[in-house]
Amino acid sequence: MRRSSLRTGLGTACLAALLLLAATGCDTSTTTGPTPTNTPAPLPTATTAPTATTASSTATPASYPVLVYFSKHPDSDSNVNVVFAVHRTSPTLGVATFAIQQLIAGPTASEAATGLYTELTSSLSGSSNCGGPDFQIHLDMKGSTPQTGTATIQFCRTTALAGDLTGPRISAEITKTLTQFSNIHKVVILNKDGGCFDDLSGQNLCLK
Repeated sequence: MRRSSLRTGLGTACLAALLLLAATGCDTSTTTGPTPTNTPAPLPTATTAPTATTASSTATPASYPVLVYFSKHPDSDSNVNVVFAVHRTSPTLGVATFAIQQLIAGPTASEAATGLYTELTSSLSGSSNCGGPDFQIHLDMKGSTPQTGTATIQFCRTTALAGDLTGPRISAEITKTLTQFSNIHKVVILNKDGGCFDDLSGQNLCLK
């Protein structure tokens, strides 16, 4: 009886130690400091929305690191293609949707204090014609090679751009944020009416 009790006590202690290690080894914090546009570590492929199994599954939900690219004063003020990455953690496999949601939400207060910004948040106005969301993303993976993956993002709210460089800066932020995912190699951005975002030519060149 004493040996059996000892084994039980040791098993319980080992289990408790393993649980403690699992708890302390899981870091879900958000890194807020900006990083240059260096190539990040490999990320999961993008999906447009979490699946039912992703949303419902286990007691300890998985998390997926993503990058969100913002403009920065003064670097991006005259060079619209200069963007800076911050880290976020998606709670679902809908990493593309989550990353753009975080872009619209804008930088945190501490990130903004370093000069990071986006004009996308203030450029969206009016109600959504998608039943609530600010945008929808469609992934087209047709073709025989991975390089054919195209993400088409269409805004569901009106986009009003404050200046000549606002649209190109927003486009750079969206494109860099979405092309971080290994199955997205081209990004098409559409306005609420289905026309090309910030296409001053009126010819919808992004669809040609």
